[in-house]
Amino acid sequence: MSVRAAVVGLGWAGRELWLPRLTEHAGFDVVSVVDPAPTARAALDAAPGAAVHPSVDALTAHAVDLAVVAVPNHLHAQVAAELLAKGISVFLEKPVCLTADEADTLAAAERAGGATLLAGSAAPHRADVGALAGLLPSLGRIRHAELSWVRARGIPQAGGWFTQRSKAGGGVLFDLGWHLLDTLASLLGPARFTQVVGVTSNDFVGTGAWSAAWRQDEPAAGARGDVEDTARGFLVRDDGVSVCLSAGWASHEARDVTRIQLAGSAATAELTCTFGFSPNRHPHARLTLTREGTTTALPVPDEPIGTEYRRQLDGLAEALADPGRRGRAVGDARTTVRVIEDFYASARRAHEQTAVPAHQ
Repeated sequence: MSVRAAVVGLGWAGRELWLPRLTEHAGFDVVSVVDPAPTARAALDAAPGAAVHPSVDALTAHAVDLAVVAVPNHLHAQVAAELLAKGISVFLEKPVCLTADEADTLAAAERAGGATLLAGSAAPHRADVGALAGLLPSLGRIRHAELSWVRARGIPQAGGWFTQRSKAGGGVLFDLGWHLLDTLASLLGPARFTQVVGVTSNDFVGTGAWSAAWRQDEPAAGARGDVEDTARGFLVRDDGVSVCLSAGWASHEARDVTRIQLAGSAATAELTCTFGFSPNRHPHARLTLTREGTTTALPVPDEPIGTEYRRQLDGLAEALADPGRRGRAVGDARTTVRVIEDFYASARRAHEQTAVPAHQ
């Protein structure tokens, strides 16, 4: 029996990522779409049989099994909590919430409605990430991880909500950084971070010249971004694993590159690829294993861009039916948002120290 799904939000993610994949997937039946903008609803053609609504008020647990929420970041927790409280299960991609308080709101709504919040990034569902995970038993005890996702030019909609802290919560750390943290948790298991040192910068976000042209976003007139476009940090998990994290919407690199290195007591594995949909990418992922001075290139499955999103949907119906999943997504999100809050706090302290005049 198909899962009756509603897509809430017809921005880029709802329109380009989730609506077509849900419509094509045999396990889902798109019964409703929700967006307050008449222009967005009028452009709907991927699910011609779906009911169209201006708000989630029209959705009921009797008609909808799962709502895929793809609204701007600052509305994630509000919209998801409203649906959960009504007994409608929700799938949220990153960021699940923007603060620890919002995580508490989601947890309360999940309990009150008896529904389930599902969440997670698509990146851990990539075949090349799966191949990297397959090497973990041969690495010994993991001591250190390096994760980076740095684009050449990839700022989403310069001046739009993505680059406004009041609506996005932050910049690249809430965007690409959340994906990287989700991927790390999928590889090594979830863990709290006991130490966080980070710095941020915004050298590129103020101009449309560094925008993600492949998203086909129109620059927002009169608005300027006030978030970071680059974040670099050093973190320590409560299991003793140290982590270098680097995320950048723009840089002076020639290509958009994602790199994950796992250093263990027995060997080191490294995956170099490009997450996401940018066409400015490495044509093939590269996976290597280094042991005692010898580096070996290993085969990596090749798959079309975006396959990880379809694979993510494959497991959603099963997860929805598992009562043990209730509360897990909120717990994971609370861990992630806390490390992001600690990262920003560290970056603020670093900025304040460098802003002090040299003679003081």
